[in-house]
Amino acid sequence: MQVFRRLRPIAAISFDLDDTLYDNRPVIAAAEQAYLDCLQREFPLTRQWGKHEWRHHKLGVMVKYPRLSHDPTALRLETLKSGLRHFGLSHEDANAGAEQVMAEFVHARSNFRVPDSTLQLLSKLKRRYPLIGLTNGNVDPTRIGLQGVLDFVLSAGDGNRMKPHPDLFAIGCDRLGILPSALLHVGDSHSADVQGALRAGCQAVLLNPGFGQTVSLPLLSPLPHLQISRLHELEMLL
Repeated sequence: MQVFRRLRPIAAISFDLDDTLYDNRPVIAAAEQAYLDCLQREFPLTRQWGKHEWRHHKLGVMVKYPRLSHDPTALRLETLKSGLRHFGLSHEDANAGAEQVMAEFVHARSNFRVPDSTLQLLSKLKRRYPLIGLTNGNVDPTRIGLQGVLDFVLSAGDGNRMKPHPDLFAIGCDRLGILPSALLHVGDSHSADVQGALRAGCQAVLLNPGFGQTVSLPLLSPLPHLQISRLHELEMLL
């Protein structure tokens, strides 16, 4: 553990989800493959496009609809709809097909369980602090085992901008009834989690390297309050 700033009194702890509470890399890889397999199975013409082409198309959708850059679920759905129209489907068929493929992705996206070691740590911390989740992703916290461990989870989308914008931090503090300075946020991303928390007036812990990873990234400015290399170093807060 490295300490860069003095911690102020903590009233609650928030956690990023992906790559902070679990290794998201194999999960998202499996979900992307399930998504592509479903597309190519149900709509054979789409076999002309692989992951690269769909990614390029997604970037075009983001340029056309900038507001969707803060809503990963809506962005993926619109990417599917417009992509299927590109391959000749009617508006109605493209919408129905996109919903079908999206359902496949959503199922695979949350088809895992948070490691028991993480759940045990959260249960210990919960005895002392309210715990919440703040995520830019679209995982289902109930399906992966976080129901009852985190008081609530806030996700980007539906008008809430992604971290490092302050939206999720502000809403979380408001729901908890605490000042931002009393929230300690833990995450693996310097740009989203550390910068977001500090800009919102919260305290920040950087998990570096991220969950399941072995290579630490160079530490950037602004510095977090703490840097940890393993999530269980948070037991010092007990």
